[in-house]
Amino acid sequence: MSGVMKRMGMIFRAKANKALDRAEDPRETLDYSYQKQLELLQKVRRGVADVATSRKRLELQLNGLQTNSSKLEEQGRKALALGREDLAREALSRRAALQQQVTDLETQHQTLQAEEEKLTLAAQRLQAKVDAFRTKKETIKATYTAAQAQTRIGEAFSGISEEMGDVGLAIQRAEDKTAQLQARAGAIDELLASGALDDSSGLAKDDIAAELDRLSGGTDVELEIQRMKAELAGGSGGQQQAIEPGQGEAKPQQPGQSQGTPRFDKQ
Repeated sequence: MSGVMKRMGMIFRAKANKALDRAEDPRETLDYSYQKQLELLQKVRRGVADVATSRKRLELQLNGLQTNSSKLEEQGRKALALGREDLAREALSRRAALQQQVTDLETQHQTLQAEEEKLTLAAQRLQAKVDAFRTKKETIKATYTAAQAQTRIGEAFSGISEEMGDVGLAIQRAEDKTAQLQARAGAIDELLASGALDDSSGLAKDDIAAELDRLSGGTDVELEIQRMKAELAGGSGGQQQAIEPGQGEAKPQQPGQSQGTPRFDKQ
């Protein structure tokens, strides 16, 4: 059972990874990484500012303690000059306590100053890395955009893009429908010509009627030609032969040739 669960988990992770890979845009990922680096740089700068603020506060405290120490030393001198050794001793004791505080604060001040310098150097290095990453990011984004545009243009020219594929399918469907309509029209014409289908308009004719009309038209033309020949022959003094409708012109008899079809006897 555990093997089945492991396999299902692997399949799920593989499919999820593939889906994420399709949805991922490298330009968005680069912008997100750059934003995170800017946030980190901002935190480092705030750390530098906080350390500098603490250092400045210690410097103010040190200045105050040193001022008080100098004041107690002056008071001790005056008290000793006036013969008040007890007051002078008290003033010097207080001054010694302040000096111990000054020493501790100076140690803290040196530590904070070193930390501030370290953070400032880290912020400068991080700033340089962020600037370099920004330049590289813009270069990669521009290259990716150009490659994407070139790929889309190539797909459009080759007809394998999704948009051009839809256009190609539409053209193919239109051509198929056109061919189907042409085939249907041709089939109907053949059926009408063969008489398998009746023409409700009464304009179409069957093969026999069409043949009769053709022969009738050809006969009228032949009759007209025979009449014209007879008129020409009569005008030139020749003998005009009667032309009856439906009959052709009689050929003149040649000398030495009898009328009718020549008959040849077998020997």
